[in-house]
Amino acid sequence: QVQLVDTGGGLVQAGDSLRLSCAASGRAPSGRTFNGYAMGWWRQAPGKEREFVAAIFATGDSTLYEDSVKGRFTISRDNAKNTGYLQMDSLKPEDTAVYYCALKRIITTDLVGFPYFTMDYWGNGTLVTVSS
Repeated sequence: QVQLVDTGGGLVQAGDSLRLSCAASGRAPSGRTFNGYAMGWWRQAPGKEREFVAAIFATGDSTLYEDSVKGRFTISRDNAKNTGYLQMDSLKPEDTAVYYCALKRIITTDLVGFPYFTMDYWGNGTLVTVSS
């Protein structure tokens, strides 16, 4: 199985930056590893449902962002290191949430459906708290 470990969260002030990391290990029963999956970041604020934040195709050729984070967050990945990232700039109090990375096997670079797919693997989550 593929295991994902999310790190990098913390307590910051509005306007600050954080970079989250998603470290992958292991392989799926199919033999696929991290670089065989599209990767996404999701978040869940207190009392709210989990929501999609951003996604990146397996090769990094395409990305997708939720509207409220466009221009502030950047998703990336380093397949050689089996690690994905979410650079978060200009943080706002409404970004406060537990952030989770997830992997989904898809074969198209068109990520428009990614937020609606059932993820194959989930990370453990990392808490981001943004104070005003």
